[in-house]
Amino acid sequence: MAMWRMLMAGSALALVVPAMAQEATPRFAHIFADHAVLQRDRPIAVWGQGAPNTAVTVRLGQQSATATADAQGRWRATLPAQPAGGPYTLTVDGGQALRDIMVGDVFLCGGQSNMEFMVKQSTNAWGALQTPADPDLRYATIPDTSRAQPLADLEAPAKWQRVGPETVGDASAVCYYMARALRQSEKVPIGFINAEWGGTRIESWISPASLATIPRLKDGIAAVDLYGRDPARALAQDGARREAWWKAHDPAAARQAAFRRADFDDSKWATIPTSAWKDAGVPALAAFEGVMWLRGTIDLTAEQVAAAKTLQLGPIDQYEESWVNGRYVGGGSVNWAWRHYDAPVGTWKVGPNVVAMRVLGGANGGGLTGAAPRGLELADGTLVPFAGPWRFYQGRALTGEKIAPAPWDVPNSLATLHNGMIAPFAGYGLKLAAWYQGESNAGEASIYRELMTLLMADWRRTFAAPELPFFVVQLTSYGKPSTAPVQSGWAELREAQAQAVAQDAHAGLAVTLDVGDRFDIHPTQKTVVGERLARLARVIAYGQPGLRSGPEVAGVSRSGSDLVVRYRNVTGGLHTYSAGQAIGFEACAGDACRYVPAEARGDTVVLPGANAAGVTKVRYAWSDAPFTNLFDGADLPAAAFERGVE
Repeated sequence: MAMWRMLMAGSALALVVPAMAQEATPRFAHIFADHAVLQRDRPIAVWGQGAPNTAVTVRLGQQSATATADAQGRWRATLPAQPAGGPYTLTVDGGQALRDIMVGDVFLCGGQSNMEFMVKQSTNAWGALQTPADPDLRYATIPDTSRAQPLADLEAPAKWQRVGPETVGDASAVCYYMARALRQSEKVPIGFINAEWGGTRIESWISPASLATIPRLKDGIAAVDLYGRDPARALAQDGARREAWWKAHDPAAARQAAFRRADFDDSKWATIPTSAWKDAGVPALAAFEGVMWLRGTIDLTAEQVAAAKTLQLGPIDQYEESWVNGRYVGGGSVNWAWRHYDAPVGTWKVGPNVVAMRVLGGANGGGLTGAAPRGLELADGTLVPFAGPWRFYQGRALTGEKIAPAPWDVPNSLATLHNGMIAPFAGYGLKLAAWYQGESNAGEASIYRELMTLLMADWRRTFAAPELPFFVVQLTSYGKPSTAPVQSGWAELREAQAQAVAQDAHAGLAVTLDVGDRFDIHPTQKTVVGERLARLARVIAYGQPGLRSGPEVAGVSRSGSDLVVRYRNVTGGLHTYSAGQAIGFEACAGDACRYVPAEARGDTVVLPGANAAGVTKVRYAWSDAPFTNLFDGADLPAAAFERGVE
């Protein structure tokens, strides 16, 4: 999967103490910065760091509040609610002064790459980039940060920006188009916060405390917590798990452990270009899938050793473990993810340094795929490349096997993105949240509904907003179209999203089946997605009259020889495009399904003659990339569903 901000993955997760350092001069937490937007019409919580046990006074316009810092210097104050307005200066007496602060509505947008997808890459980019600046529409993007324990603050001040031709291109397209539509209708300042990371699973974005309530995840959460407190012990335990897997799947694994050592003699190994092994021009590797060992060297001076920062290995197909001079530094499990590892102090030495990798892959080329800078990155950003060619050893052919990643390994981590990208600004006032994710959890509908419900509750608790409106973008269409009814992991996940939203009075679902791209998992038509989220927001978050969404199934009943599908949330009746019938309906006897004709009639769809013996359920748009043509008078697509016959 292509990432729009390049995913840098691996087990060498950076560790920090989850508390702000003590500071004598009072300052605000980093989410508060010049040009920020604060939530209107409710008390405004602000917090930060200063001298321990001292009084702190904060001011916003004519309002002020006082708090006392605790023994660690942490303080928190609450300013009175204010209506939309500004610009103001937000100050803490004797310390920081933040300029150009607006009071309005604040949105949080999260998820994976389709929420990360930038305005400048979207279908309507040219128009957006030519739009005059709007000083009352602003955004901030939270840097990709994965942590084993919750951070008390962002690691650097947030960069709030006014939306204009020079700045809007890098914003989340979906979030921007939603915010732009609501800015036009609500006429108040709006600030949106982007917190997303391509390719990640929903479990990464839920807090450790919430995930620990799910029995099957308790051990993983405990391992992540241990990694935050005692990384050496956690790595040792995970290493034992990996070695047990190799022992069970590769009889040569114990003997090949010597390949990791710096002093192992690999002079008899053949060399291979820095490329996928299937493209290396070696006949024996042209179709090989299995175990491969790779060894390369990086020559360093004393000055370079002192400045050593990150081992950059680029994307690797697929599962990989890496050692530097015999010391394990990290591993990854996703073929499109760039690997970068910060080795422990003392790992690098003057002279040649041996990097050894054990790779299990080949389905996507095998080994060092893609053109990427590979070598040791120094503190000043320069790269010391590998010296000479890689040497390789072809191990056992092994296909269809997967090694479970460590639970702190992005993009499959548990809670680490909540810890690094959500927890640091917990309590910031929000008007609503929008979520676009699910591709990385496709095929896991049985657990996704539970996780989606948990995520919504968790974020509401994190931001002290029990009724926070939460809007979910349902998975769009992607993949090979079906010529016959099939089981579909994407369809099942859409249904799980719909069920989680239907049970939540403050949630809404944006259906996007009609704006997908079966050839590209990142469809570029983001304007429509953002505007559908805005439609939900006007009804649910702003209390305006109207239907919150488009047509969704209300039930399926029998009528003589026909089946009748009843819909709710229909504007102006149902109709079909490009045909006199609706396509994509299936009548199912158990798991045996068949396509059936369908006719739109008012707020119902009739399936003539479909009430055959044994029919127990009806499905619509039930495939990864369905073709559909059923819409209502507001041009909103009917949602996919699977429903039992009454």
